[in-house]
Amino acid sequence: VQLQASGGGLVQAGGSLTLSCAASGVTAGINVMGWYREAPGKQRELVALVTRDGAETYGDSVKGRFTISRDNAKNTVSLQMNSLKPEDTAEYICNVPVSGIYYWGQGTQVTVSS
Repeated sequence: VQLQASGGGLVQAGGSLTLSCAASGVTAGINVMGWYREAPGKQRELVALVTRDGAETYGDSVKGRFTISRDNAKNTVSLQMNSLKPEDTAEYICNVPVSGIYYWGQGTQVTVSS
């Protein structure tokens, strides 16, 4: 499985960004698609996950501000980020677990200025 992410950038606090990630290769076994983020000096943390059936899970710090969605036919997952805060600044990494193997995208940088 290969993952290609896009959509990061620089935004002011209170602004919005949308990230997208497309999976290719052997995609038949994909159930969960999600996003993690990693900031300098911090551990990688869960941002959001969505199952093939549409069940969503969010990290506590983004609940109510971020929305994850997916297109099963296109094997894509998107992350709509609203009301961004400087503490949301991180590298956002797309993740897809398949048969116990975690596949990671290359990461896309999100920088929120105050």
